[in-house]
Amino acid sequence: MDMRRTWRQQEQQLVERWNAATERCQQAEAEVSRQRQPQGSGAPSEECLRSAEAARVELEAMRKLVARMKVEFSTGKRY
Repeated sequence: MDMRRTWRQQEQQLVERWNAATERCQQAEAEVSRQRQPQGSGAPSEECLRSAEAARVELEAMRKLVARMKVEFSTGKRY
């Protein structure tokens, strides 16, 4: 029973991290597209591009964690 509680906490933390990562990625992409608008400077700043790339990398890492957890669940290592 204790392992189930631990797994649930891990899953909840993963969901929270996933939501935060997707929010950061969406905000970064919106900023890049905003800076590419005609009324903007025409090209996004280097800092903006770096933050967007970091957000994408973080989201990809989160995808791998979700995939790993799904494999553990489907193979019976969880629950």
